[in-house]
Amino acid sequence: MSAKRDFYEVLGIPKNAGEDEIKKAYRKLAMKYHPDRNQGESSAKSEAKFKEVKEAYEILSDPSKKAAYDQYGHSGVDPNARPDFQGFSGGGNFGDAFGDIFGDLFGGGRRSANQAQKGNDLSYAVEITLEEAAQGKKTQIRIPSWSNCEVCKGTGSKPGHNPRTCGTCSGSGITQMRQGFFSVQQTCQQCRGTGRIITHPCQTCNGIGRTQSNKTLEIQIPPGIDTGMRVRSSGNGEPGHRGGPPGDLFIEVRVKDHEIFDRDGDNLHCEVPITITLATLGGEVKVPTLASDSVVINLPEGTQHGKQFRLRGKGLKNIRSGMQGDLFCHIKVEIPVKITDQQRKLFLELDESLKKNSRAHFPDEGGWSDKVKKFFGI
Repeated sequence: MSAKRDFYEVLGIPKNAGEDEIKKAYRKLAMKYHPDRNQGESSAKSEAKFKEVKEAYEILSDPSKKAAYDQYGHSGVDPNARPDFQGFSGGGNFGDAFGDIFGDLFGGGRRSANQAQKGNDLSYAVEITLEEAAQGKKTQIRIPSWSNCEVCKGTGSKPGHNPRTCGTCSGSGITQMRQGFFSVQQTCQQCRGTGRIITHPCQTCNGIGRTQSNKTLEIQIPPGIDTGMRVRSSGNGEPGHRGGPPGDLFIEVRVKDHEIFDRDGDNLHCEVPITITLATLGGEVKVPTLASDSVVINLPEGTQHGKQFRLRGKGLKNIRSGMQGDLFCHIKVEIPVKITDQQRKLFLELDESLKKNSRAHFPDEGGWSDKVKKFFGI
């Protein structure tokens, strides 16, 4: 039997999705895979998809079930299994499996099932402006936090009931089998490595022993950060297990697009539109910067469309070296539109005047004409 897919993956949503986002994703997929809308050869496959989507929604739309799933994965919401208390992403892996089976054989042994374990890391996405990325930002975020259940005091059992020691592993969390010269040890299947059996689960925390709440953290985003980079907040991940240290929180940053500047690493690029008159006669043009000031560029006479000006140190600070990037300004000469008859007449007069010495006024055009004539053998 194939393993179940992650419920968040099934609905196509992030792990920090809210109630509305979960409901919206479910409705969209339920409409897509509903058996009534998928007949013929695809009916069986669509029905299976529909059931998978429905199960994911039933868990993630229920706050208590979602909390159990977030902490312990599928085992936390499986009525036929007890949570393994190793976290939804930090449970047994391929290496642990080899440790279970061949630990004694090769003399390495296996760590105790009750050994302290570090909590899982968490991630949180935050979106900032380009100005905030350039200057750095101090921001507050709210993240899920776990604390001992006040009703059961962290035991996972109803008040008046205590967990009993697992009779299969005698509380060690490990079972051992011997066959000839081989000694094989593995996680106890009865208690799933916890060494205890909860016979009367606490209704408040569903036997987990902890409840979820929210806490506010103040995060410092450093200057120069870019999309895809992460800020680490030590000790603010999931709590550890059996006295282990908590995991870390990683803030994943996305920088919004800017209406003026395009970012290229530590450098910035912007397009500066100017009139045909200013391009012809030259003059000054003001260019804004991310530092909330402006820089004046002196345009020479005859500035051509596409001309690039480099303003050193007006880009972003490199997050590692501290070196400042540059700002590249690309000149865009705008051609007048919707001109009047009088303006048209003036342009024609100017054109006639310029044609009298066109090679002096339009050197590129003259060179182009010569190349065309040579190409056609004229």
